Amino acid sequence: MAEVIHLAQADRPSFDVIIIGAGFAGLYALHTLRGMGLSVRVFEQGDGIGGAWFWNRYPGARCDVESLQYSYSFSEELEREWAWTERYAQQPEILNYLKFVADKFNLRKDIQLETRIESLVFQDDAGIWRVTTRGGDAFESRFVIAATGCLSSAKAPDVKGIGLFQGRTVFTGRWPKEGVDLNGKRVCVIGTGSSAIQTIPEIAKTAGHLTVFQRTANFSIPARNAPLTPERVADWKANLPENRRRAREEAITGTLYKFAVKSAHDAGPEERAAEFEERWRVGGAGFMHAYNDLLRNEESNRLAADFVRGQIRAIVKDPQISARLSPDDHPIGTKRICVDSDYYATFNRENVDLVALKETGGIEIVPEGVMAGDRIHPCDVLVLATGYDAISGPLLAMDVRGRNGRALRDKWKSGAKGYLGINPAGFPNLLTITGPGSPSVISNVVVSIEQHVEFIERLLKHMATRKYAIVDSTEKVEAEWMARVTEIANGTLYPKANSWYVGANVPGKPRGFIAFIGVGAYRKICDEIAADNFRGFEFS
Repeated sequence: MAEVIHLAQADRPSFDVIIIGAGFAGLYALHTLRGMGLSVRVFEQGDGIGGAWFWNRYPGARCDVESLQYSYSFSEELEREWAWTERYAQQPEILNYLKFVADKFNLRKDIQLETRIESLVFQDDAGIWRVTTRGGDAFESRFVIAATGCLSSAKAPDVKGIGLFQGRTVFTGRWPKEGVDLNGKRVCVIGTGSSAIQTIPEIAKTAGHLTVFQRTANFSIPARNAPLTPERVADWKANLPENRRRAREEAITGTLYKFAVKSAHDAGPEERAAEFEERWRVGGAGFMHAYNDLLRNEESNRLAADFVRGQIRAIVKDPQISARLSPDDHPIGTKRICVDSDYYATFNRENVDLVALKETGGIEIVPEGVMAGDRIHPCDVLVLATGYDAISGPLLAMDVRGRNGRALRDKWKSGAKGYLGINPAGFPNLLTITGPGSPSVISNVVVSIEQHVEFIERLLKHMATRKYAIVDSTEKVEAEWMARVTEIANGTLYPKANSWYVGANVPGKPRGFIAFIGVGAYRKICDEIAADNFRGFEFS
């Protein structure tokens, strides 16, 4: 590789590869590429590693993929040494896992913390990237790998008066390290997405009063979280290679569940009810695999949604509140299915109120709290669980310029895109991990991250053996790929929801479903492309 990666200028620090982000993706990319003998530097804007799990410290923060599966598979030794404690790991445990990985593989020496990247500019004449930090430092590298994460760009709410509030304002996605004193306080939470559904039950336990402002109701399945038993861990590890293979090659999302083999219409009413009941009892996102057509057939989906709405009515005592909490504007699962611990039951508490904005109209922040309709809800702490500018947001937070100075923001005006979700055409040697056009947010992201990093490793080895310095893709092959992504999505119910999957949560963001559905199918396509001399990529 040293013969291929030659930097023309030596008047500033230079590397073979610069990686942006020190979460799951950045750490594995660093470990892998450093193992190839490349000089690599990771830049991370936080003052600690962990990516999303560094920033998301809000009360109740957990992964919604079971911990045994939400972990690296590249090292058998790592899998033997680390022991998860719960079915669904909490944020501190996941962060400790990533710290353990960083220390085990001696990664910290190549990670520069508290460094926000402001711009990436491709130098056409030299074929290198100039990377500039917010502090004004400049670095150069042949390759840039964006390990910026799909859900790392917290979205400020489009709420009038947000700067007028005189109490304390916190984002779930930027929760202070020192925590927030909520004991006995009047707390207002704006949002009822995944983060809110996790944190609302925890906040309610200590807050004097909690008011939740809901724009749209979401479906949520009980997590049934519990400590991992020695028997469960032993069973998983006894079949570890096969479990990992099946997750990579057979599971549509990269996570193993009990997969159904028939349609909801092939079962009678009593059988369906029993199956849904059992899935509800077991808990977790495996509920959506009760039948194999729940995300493809509207009537089958309605049967599952009706069951969950029935569970909400059974849990929530007040009929008006249960009606407000019951989604009726999207098929179940087409917005990210949430996994909770006593979310619906929390609304039975005397210190919790629910304000449905469909009934009151919009909201406005005033100095003393939140105004909904003609009523002011006073609060001491305002919690913004307003989500993320998903997939494209983290890259567009930087000034990224490719060939001839073209801005990525201009390229993506009509929608984010990239060949295989790995390279946006016209941006040579910029490689994105879980970028637009890949399984990304419709997958167990750790499985997708490992696949992307290993594909990039193969790509760079291909270039080295042939003495190529530049890799890019064309607008034509990129458009063909994104058309394929859209075609697959249109065969499902996903596009029927105004979700953050399609950018509906960000005003002015182009609408479009930009995630490839099917982890196993995507992996197979990538393997075929690699075997065919990385078909679709252009080398020079």
